[in-house]
Amino acid sequence: MSAIAYDIIQHRGSSRILVTFPYNKTWTERIKKVPGALWSQTHKGWHIPDTPENRKKCSLPTGLPAVLLSTAKSPLKTIALKLSANNREQLKLFLQQLTLKKYSPSTLRTYQTEFLQLLQLLHEIKVQELTPEHLKRYMLYCALTLKLSENSLHSRLNALKFYYEQVLKKEKFFWEIPRPKKPLQLPKLLNETELAKLFNALTNKKHKAMLFTIYSAGLRVSELVNLKMKDIDSKRMQVFIERAKGKKDRYVNLSPVLLDILRHYLQTCKPRPIVYLFESEQTQSAYPIRTVQQIFINAKTKAGIQKDVGVHSLRHSFATHLLDKGTDIKYIKDLLGHFDIRTTERYLHVSKKQLVNIISPFDDLMKSEKIDW
Repeated sequence: MSAIAYDIIQHRGSSRILVTFPYNKTWTERIKKVPGALWSQTHKGWHIPDTPENRKKCSLPTGLPAVLLSTAKSPLKTIALKLSANNREQLKLFLQQLTLKKYSPSTLRTYQTEFLQLLQLLHEIKVQELTPEHLKRYMLYCALTLKLSENSLHSRLNALKFYYEQVLKKEKFFWEIPRPKKPLQLPKLLNETELAKLFNALTNKKHKAMLFTIYSAGLRVSELVNLKMKDIDSKRMQVFIERAKGKKDRYVNLSPVLLDILRHYLQTCKPRPIVYLFESEQTQSAYPIRTVQQIFINAKTKAGIQKDVGVHSLRHSFATHLLDKGTDIKYIKDLLGHFDIRTTERYLHVSKKQLVNIISPFDDLMKSEKIDW
């Protein structure tokens, strides 16, 4: 028993219990029977869902959040262990409230990181006793001394707002703290020629099918890796996107061309996927997001594309090209799963549909007047 080690790790946004031990057939067969058990090639061990029941089986404390329980040498754990007893307890309450509110794993990680940045500066000062004036000075410190970007300042303010208003129930606690104005950033996209070069640079059929699917349906990479076999409805020619960003379900159109590609991929793919449309050959679970991102980067490099874009540019390209073809922006909003039409309207600034009909006054001047060159 002493040879068995336990740890808390993050796996695709979820907290998991890592169980490592020297090879033992009995133990291997036993852990395989635990629902949700997966083998990690990276950690060289099995990991199971981090539930109170599984923690008891592993003799781990059930009340502590993962960041305080993990033995991994992570910056978050190092910060958390140096906190005062009071602030460590407040961190625990903060994480519990986030969990009860069912925030997404990515939001939970972001809020946890941002809140810890304040806690590590307080030492023995109790975080619950800070006033709005204290927090205003802290945000000035973040902006002027740390020189955080507008997006980072927004994230930090959101995390603090959640703690004081959702955990401590102090309403309107942040009225006196102005939010930094975010810059208007236009979506980065690829034109049709660049897309052709990108797709042709791929030789692996599975990788090609992944990027085809993202562009064809305008998916986020997280939506692609979570697509299940049952989500492809070839009779209604629709793809079901379940619990996407904002926990919002939606349907998108299934391209007939993409359907043929997916059918060919499934016929030739070995081993054939069981649950997810694109499964890892090693774990038979959903493909890691980072792997898909790397597939895109490798293809972009091979295609000689110099633009500073990532895999999300395929979604941006999908939306912009639909606008160029005259698709109503309201339909594009629904296809992308946006809550607010203003988010979709960003694509109006990059669509060439109306811009191509605008003639510069310089052109008319050169044509109508005698100007030397």
